Amino acid sequence: MKPQAKLKENYPFIFPIQTRWSDNDIYGHVNNVNYYSFFDSAANALLIQKAHFDIHHSPIIGLVVSSSCQFLQELCYPEVIEVGVAIKRMGNSSLEYDLAIFKANQNRAAAQGQFIHVFVDREQRKSTPIPMNMRQALHTFMQVEPDQKFV
Repeated sequence: MKPQAKLKENYPFIFPIQTRWSDNDIYGHVNNVNYYSFFDSAANALLIQKAHFDIHHSPIIGLVVSSSCQFLQELCYPEVIEVGVAIKRMGNSSLEYDLAIFKANQNRAAAQGQFIHVFVDREQRKSTPIPMNMRQALHTFMQVEPDQKFV
């Protein structure tokens, strides 16, 4: 059974991405592995742009430990998409993102999924708490309602 498409209004951070020629596969649509790349780019853009996370010099890094995607509509090159990001849960050392990909000028998700980052010490690769300044910056992007509005 096809899941209900989530709505763009439920995502406090929207990150535009231009699909590339190389994103299409032999079947003429964006290959499924690229959806995960779009999710990764948007989640990291949120960290960099809104929490001022320094991906090159920070003593901590975020490692993806879980991800999933539900495909609802095909995407294909050339197309500008928008990736919606909300933080579903903020743990001591982890962030669970709720993500959705929208075709330009569409309010219903073409794909939706989740992504979990666990933050670890860059050198030791041991779990480490999310710094307070990052927590405060990201709090704005927490989902307001536990149950998203569905269409």
